[in-house]
Amino acid sequence: MNDPVNRTMLLVDIEKFSDRDDVEQAFLRRMLYDVVDRTMERAGIDETLRLRADQGDSVMEFIDPNVPVPQVLRSVISELPAQLKAVNRMASSAAQMRLRTVVASGFIALDERGIWVGSDLNHACRLLDADLLRAALRERPGDVALCVSQSVHAGIVRHGHLGIPAEEFHEVTLASKNGPLPAWLLGPVPASGQAAATPGAAAQPAPTPVPDASGERPGPAGGTEAGPSGGGSASTSTRAPAPAPATRPPVGIHFTGGAPAFGGSLVMGNQHGVSGGRVDGDVVMGSVGGPPRPGRTPTGPAPDGHAPGDGTPEQDAPSPDDRQTPGTGEAGPR
Repeated sequence: MNDPVNRTMLLVDIEKFSDRDDVEQAFLRRMLYDVVDRTMERAGIDETLRLRADQGDSVMEFIDPNVPVPQVLRSVISELPAQLKAVNRMASSAAQMRLRTVVASGFIALDERGIWVGSDLNHACRLLDADLLRAALRERPGDVALCVSQSVHAGIVRHGHLGIPAEEFHEVTLASKNGPLPAWLLGPVPASGQAAATPGAAAQPAPTPVPDASGERPGPAGGTEAGPSGGGSASTSTRAPAPAPATRPPVGIHFTGGAPAFGGSLVMGNQHGVSGGRVDGDVVMGSVGGPPRPGRTPTGPAPDGHAPGDGTPEQDAPSPDDRQTPGTGEAGPR
C-alpha cells in the first residue's frame, strides 16, 4: 500500500438508483459523470488535479490539496445544482436524478489492488449514506443535498468565505454503524430530527419521590412538593422547618393497672375509684400516675394514697347531677 496522501473528497450519490432498470441505470451513470465533470471544469479544477473512484451509483473525486477547499465548496453549492437542473429539464421523468453530496477532507492511500482506503474516507462514505442526509434530500424541493464534515466546517465554512453561506449550515448528528457522526448540513434539517443518540444512552425514567411522614414529597433542589393529601403546588425552595408543637398530654386514655370496664352512672369531673358510668374528665385507675391536665397544678398525693385532685376545689365539687340517690348506687335525676 502506498503512503497516505491528503486530499479534499467530493462524494456524489444518485437517489433511488437501485429502483431503476438496467437501461436507466446506465444512462444515469453517464449523466452523473457529465454533471460532475462540467461542475469541476466550471470551477477551474483541472482534470489532472482530480482522482476518481467509481462506486456504481456514486462517484468519488479526490482533489489535489493545492486546490483551495472554498473553491470546491462554491462549485458544489452553486454550480452542481445548476448543471443538474440543465440535464434534468431535458430528460424524461424516469431519467431524472437527484443527488446527495458530501465534502470532506483527510488522508487516503492506494492499496495494491488500486482501491482507495483510509478511515477518513470511511467517515465520508458514512456521511453520504446517512439516513438524515437521505431525508434532507427527500423533504426539500431542490435536487441536491449537501453535508460537510466537521473538519471542513471548522476550517472553512464557519469563516464565511465568499460564496459559502455559513449561516445556512446546521450542525447535525448522523447515525452510523460505528456510532453518531457529527456533521453540518446545508439547508433546513429534515423533520425526522437530528439523528441517533449514543448507543446504550436510553433515557432513564425519573425516580418517583417518596412521601415523608408529613405527606410531602422531596422536590428539586432540596425543596418539597405536596403529597397526595397536601393539595399544594410544587415548590423548588427549601421549606423552613416546622416549629415544635407545644407540650401537651398524649391524646387518649392511659391505664396503669387494673381491668377497666365502663358502664353505670354518669360522672362529670375528676373521679377516683369509679366503678362504672360515663366519665368526662381525668380517670386514673390502678397506681398513681398519668399526666396532669393542662393548666392545672397537682396538689400532691392525697392521704389515702389516691392520685392528687385538681388544684381548683370548686371544680372537684360534685354537680347536682353527680349526686347518687341514697341506697340505689345510681345517678339521680338527669
